[in-house]
Amino acid sequence: MVKAVIFDLDGTLLYTLEDLMVAVNKSLAEFGFRERTIEEIRHFVGNGVVKLMERSVPGGKNNLRFNDCLEKFYQYYSENVDSKTRPYDGIDLMLEMLKMRGVLLAVNSNKYDAAVKELCKMYFPQIEVAVGAREGKPIKPSAYGVESILNFLQVDKKDAFFVGDSFIDIETARNAGIKSIGVTWGYRPETINDADYIVKAPGEILKILSEN
Repeated sequence: MVKAVIFDLDGTLLYTLEDLMVAVNKSLAEFGFRERTIEEIRHFVGNGVVKLMERSVPGGKNNLRFNDCLEKFYQYYSENVDSKTRPYDGIDLMLEMLKMRGVLLAVNSNKYDAAVKELCKMYFPQIEVAVGAREGKPIKPSAYGVESILNFLQVDKKDAFFVGDSFIDIETARNAGIKSIGVTWGYRPETINDADYIVKAPGEILKILSEN
């Protein structure tokens, strides 16, 4: 019986790509660097904000203005975290249905922790616990976040699923020893082939969980 489902955030529950792109490009423009396209940002996300900016800033961390750009990103994004961000169609209903079944809901994201908690508070009050990237703590694909969440919820690994849109999420589930569901509506659908299950719509998640 499934007792808990842990979701990735960006590209799984929320469409956040445009707000991320705007924050990246405003920080790059501040220092005269070339702006990035939405497709570039799509391929840069997934490993946390530092890696996103490392991929976006010319020369990455070797650029003398890298830390300045990173600081500006945090400033711009924190002020405009939900300008164009929205839940994907069907997500709210799916979460409500799971909640009605008594399933515990959580988020494990590589986005920095303050933004993860703020976005979940805004959009998903059903979420029991939301964990983002925190200084000194391993991020996905480390199993640290999943294990912390399951310990908090007091749920055994055999009773949990991880849902995400990229190979990072599938690898996280594998490292944590729980089953995975890959979603095709996110940012990196071409990378989820190794998931235990693959779905094209949120409603399909309900069916899979009811059969486990």
